Amino acid sequence: MKKLLFVTTLLSGLSLGVAAEAQGPLDMNAPLVGKEAGTFMIRARAIGIIPEDNSSNVSVIGGHVSATAQAAPELDFSYFLTDNIALELIAASTRHDVKATGTAVGDVDVGSVWALPPTLTLQYHFLPHSAFSPYVGVGLNVTFWYGESAANPPVTHFSVGNGVGPALQVGIDYNIAGHWFLNLDVKQIFLNVNAHVDALGTTVKAHDALDPLVVGLGVGYRF
Repeated sequence: MKKLLFVTTLLSGLSLGVAAEAQGPLDMNAPLVGKEAGTFMIRARAIGIIPEDNSSNVSVIGGHVSATAQAAPELDFSYFLTDNIALELIAASTRHDVKATGTAVGDVDVGSVWALPPTLTLQYHFLPHSAFSPYVGVGLNVTFWYGESAANPPVTHFSVGNGVGPALQVGIDYNIAGHWFLNLDVKQIFLNVNAHVDALGTTVKAHDALDPLVVGLGVGYRF
């Protein structure tokens, strides 16, 4: 799992490095290129994923489910269908610790699990030819869970079901020089999660409206 984070970071560095080599040293006086139909943009971001745990329940023993926030590198690709309209696909993976609190047997560390949440959004970019170009987006998230690792007893095993949910997005690109952009991006993903936990000689079912908020800051290059 750690290798996936390493590969994501490496690909980000290599992609932007190739772009930098093609462009030459960053010239802050280079003319701005803006956004244009038929072009690609690749961004490398540092993201924070903040589960909101809006509502949850645990069968048999009761209580509340929560997952930890996590930071990770992220790589995204955008293709501009028109100057204003683009498709964006993100790639990242994060590890989260899961806990059940307030149950009949107290607080229980369930374990850890990895999330792979590819998200495709359709965006509208305001002011595509200006230095500051805000955008909004709407799309679909599919989250795959893998690498479940149960905590110490009483939990002996657990699994998390994959989920699908809508995503809303708002962000801004700032064309700092030539083909280079700074980026701030916020996504709200609406995601329900179901899990099965084997503990205390029984199988406990848990449900959580995870609804993560994803905040990213990074740099992009427009080809």
